[in-house]
Amino acid sequence: MIQPMRIFSKLMICSLCFFLLNCQRISDLSIRQRLQPVPPDSGFKMEDYWVWGGSMIKVEGQYHLFASRWKKDNNFPDNYRNNSEIVRAVSDDPLGPFKFSEVVIGERDSIYWDSNMAHNPTIHMIADEFVLFYNGSDFTTRLENSNNLLRRVGYASAKSISGPWKRSEEAIINTEANNPAVLVEDDRILLMYRDAPLKVFLAEAKTYKGPYKIVNDNVWPEHKIEDFYMFRMKDDFHLICEDNVGGISGHERWGVHLVSKNGIDQWTKYDSTIVYDHDILFTDSTILHCNRRERPQLLIENKVITHLLTGVYDGVNSWCQPVALDPPYHLNR
Repeated sequence: MIQPMRIFSKLMICSLCFFLLNCQRISDLSIRQRLQPVPPDSGFKMEDYWVWGGSMIKVEGQYHLFASRWKKDNNFPDNYRNNSEIVRAVSDDPLGPFKFSEVVIGERDSIYWDSNMAHNPTIHMIADEFVLFYNGSDFTTRLENSNNLLRRVGYASAKSISGPWKRSEEAIINTEANNPAVLVEDDRILLMYRDAPLKVFLAEAKTYKGPYKIVNDNVWPEHKIEDFYMFRMKDDFHLICEDNVGGISGHERWGVHLVSKNGIDQWTKYDSTIVYDHDILFTDSTILHCNRRERPQLLIENKVITHLLTGVYDGVNSWCQPVALDPPYHLNR
């Protein structure tokens, strides 16, 4: 019986080694390598509206998507600076299709910082509140030496995903600020944003309401980046964003992955730098070659990245497109 037992033991060891090696190979897959085909009718679209961006959260078995929209009364993306509002859409499936539910952030009294426009939402659960960060503008405050309205960052909060939403009376970033990204820590909130020339800032506060102090006034001086999303993986801080002019990836507006040890400075390229390109594969084997694909956001559940969301434009329509990751990306491994 000794010989058969030795053979059995060797087989078990070989099987274990193969399993561990295979697991290692799976864990080494980048986000880009995990992106799956999507159904042609998935995502969030609205007839007569340009839809852009998209940030998702799961609540009681349903997926709630917050996105920007504005009327299709001009070429894309014209008029968003004056007419964009933030809406909520709902689906039982994270791929959708999503059904419009309500306008969450629209026009309000002209005395407020976001009275005219709201754009680029990102939704987070902080303690027992839903907190929606976004950038907005009023009707009259303009950038210095420009006809463009000044964009600032603020938030709205609610105890329920369906509201009522209480909007901040003042902006939390009161200078030109766009593309807010938020990382919630136990003892601090990190907020990343960029100005009009795409200089990237990182601010810190003890609570999401602020006050915020700038801790890095030039996050990535080498190239122009925007449309940020931050997360933690093991002991490192991670950032995915749009490579605006292709200085990092070699491709204009592709998604890229950066990493930092402290989440404040010394950001470097992640080993698997490219997160997505401009092609989306559908389950019917057709490929959409996007004119524009921007505003990356992640759906993270129980420290597992399950979906990448981007705003896409095909030359005719724009919408929010979730794409599943298979296998999901475990942040603790």
